[in-house]
Amino acid sequence: MLAPSPQPVKDKAYYKSLARHCAKYRGGDTSKSIVQSATTLALFATAIAGIYASATSGLWLVYALLILPTAGLLVRVFIIQHDCGHGSYFKKKAFNTWLGRAMSLLTWTPYSFWRKTHNMHHAASGNLDRRGYGGVETMTVNEYHTLSPLQQRLYRLYRNAYLTLGLGTPFFIIIMQRFVVTEPLLPQFSKQYDLKHYWKSIMTTNAALAAFYLPIGMAIGFGTLAATYLPVLFLTAVIGGWLFFVQHQFEETFWEHDEEWSYNEAALMSSSYYVMPKILQWFTGNIGIHHVHHLNANIPNYRLQECVDAHPDLQMMNRITLRESLRCIPLALWDQSAKKMISFNDMDQREKIAAE
Repeated sequence: MLAPSPQPVKDKAYYKSLARHCAKYRGGDTSKSIVQSATTLALFATAIAGIYASATSGLWLVYALLILPTAGLLVRVFIIQHDCGHGSYFKKKAFNTWLGRAMSLLTWTPYSFWRKTHNMHHAASGNLDRRGYGGVETMTVNEYHTLSPLQQRLYRLYRNAYLTLGLGTPFFIIIMQRFVVTEPLLPQFSKQYDLKHYWKSIMTTNAALAAFYLPIGMAIGFGTLAATYLPVLFLTAVIGGWLFFVQHQFEETFWEHDEEWSYNEAALMSSSYYVMPKILQWFTGNIGIHHVHHLNANIPNYRLQECVDAHPDLQMMNRITLRESLRCIPLALWDQSAKKMISFNDMDQREKIAAE
C-alpha cells in the first residue's frame, strides 16, 4: 500500500538520535512567525471579503470558486493556532497564548481546552493503554469482539470515514466545541476532564465569538454572515479531520501496550509523512510532516521541511502520497497479531474463511 520504508529499528538509541537531530530545529523565530501570521490573516480576510462581495452581488460561481481556497487559508490559520498551543510559535509563552486565543475567533476552537487535550494526544500517541484523548478512536480486533452487537454497530458507524469526517468533524467543531464534551460513543473511550478548567475555556470562547460575530451579523444580516462564513468553516473542519485521520490511521502505523511503548519510537512510527504537492503543503502548514511534528512538537511549522530534508531516514519513514492516502479510508481496526490496521471487510473475510 505504501511506498517502501525502512523497517523500524528496535533500538532506543536510534530513535534518540533522531530526536536529537529534530531538537536542533525547535523554537520559533519571532520575525518569521509575525510575517507568516500577518500574511495568512491578510489573505484570509481578503478571501472572506471576496466571498461576501460575491454572495451579496449574486456572483454565485465566483462564490463557489472561493470557498475551497478560503477554507485552505483557515486550515493554515488553525496550524498557527496549533503551533501556539505547543509553545513553538513564539519564544514567549504570553505571545503564544494570546495569538492562539485570538485565532479561536476564526477557528471556533477553544484554545485552552484544545491545547490540553491535544498535548495529551501527543503524550499517548500509539499507546493502547492510554487511548481516548484528542484522536480518532481505534479499537483492536480482539476488543471489537468483546462488544455487544449494538456497540459493534455503533463502532462501525463511528469508523465510517465518510460519515465521521464529512459530518461528524464539522458537527464537533461548530456545535460540540461550544460545550464540555467527553467521548460518549463507547465506555472504553470515556474520559473525565477537569470540567471547571475547561468550562472556563469553552465559555470564554463562546462569549468572545458572540461579541465578535453579533455586531457583524447585525450590520450585514445574519443570513449573509452565515452564507459567508459557515461553508468555509464546515469545509475547513472536513479538511482538518481528514488530515488528522490520515496522519495516524494508515496501515503500517504503530500501536503497543505500555510495557512495549516508548515515546520516541511511537511518535515517529505512529505518525505518517503525508507527501503533498507544494501548494497543498503550504495551505496545510507542513502538518503532513507529522512524524517529525510528533517527535518534537516544539518545531514550528515553517521549520519542519528543513528538518526532514536534513536527515535521509526521516524522508523515507511512513511516506503516504495523496493517491495512497485514499486507501486508508476503510481502515478501522488494529490487528495486534499482524501489527497493522485492517478494514472491517478484511476482518469479515478472514473470519469467513476460518469458519469454512
